[in-house]
Amino acid sequence: MMNLLYITWEVDPVVFEIGPVAIRWYGLLFAGAFLTGYYIMQNILKREQLPQDWMDSLLLHMMVGTVLGARLGHVFFYQWDYYAQHLIEILQIWKGGLASHGATIGIIVSLWIWSKKISKKPLMWVLDRIVITIALAAVFIRFGNLMNHEIVGAPWDGPWAFLFTKAGYQVLEPRHPAQIYEALSYLLLFCVLAFMYFKAKAGQKPGMLFGTFLIGLFTARFFIEFFKEVQVAFEQDMTLNMGQVLSLPLIGVGVFFLARSLALRDEAGTERTQ
Repeated sequence: MMNLLYITWEVDPVVFEIGPVAIRWYGLLFAGAFLTGYYIMQNILKREQLPQDWMDSLLLHMMVGTVLGARLGHVFFYQWDYYAQHLIEILQIWKGGLASHGATIGIIVSLWIWSKKISKKPLMWVLDRIVITIALAAVFIRFGNLMNHEIVGAPWDGPWAFLFTKAGYQVLEPRHPAQIYEALSYLLLFCVLAFMYFKAKAGQKPGMLFGTFLIGLFTARFFIEFFKEVQVAFEQDMTLNMGQVLSLPLIGVGVFFLARSLALRDEAGTERTQ
């Protein structure tokens, strides 16, 4: 329902229920993220004439790394004071609490293990390719957050503001649809990475896709945080919130790998002309 001032967002986070089991939009979109990622990565392996049976083990490592990393990232980066007193609740992932910065670390660790045990290829080889799927997965996840009425924006009275009726606030007021801002940013990043790999052959330049991904995703995250509501109480007095603080070093890592890939490319070109 829309009026002249804002969009009233009344979507039920639960799609349907089967007995005591509730099927939520977030879960469906999370599953969709993995399925589309599986399809894209499968096509990449086929394109490079590599074993298709790598996919099952790659998917398993990705799922474990994503969930564990995202959960532990939330626990240690955002609410350790609480979880230190409620350790058993760390395992209760269904109650919510996942952090993208932790997911990034978890994915890198899990892919390092996969590279050593399964593919025997350099870690950067799989990172340069998997980030294409991760960028698209981030779109699904942020739309899941939208359906869940979570990670909402700061109060705002602009023309496309959303009134999140199920976000749990005592006072309802229009807010920035920050989830949509992020989803659209990540969709653009996915298109850029896909073009770089499939058309510009960036997969032949180690670190170029990975560096571009880190710069694009976490730069978007850094600036969109200015339009978001704080996630935890201790961020109220921070000039930059925790999401922004954690984004800065990852942007730096991205700049390093992108610059290194360009330097290697320049060196290769120089050698060919000598």
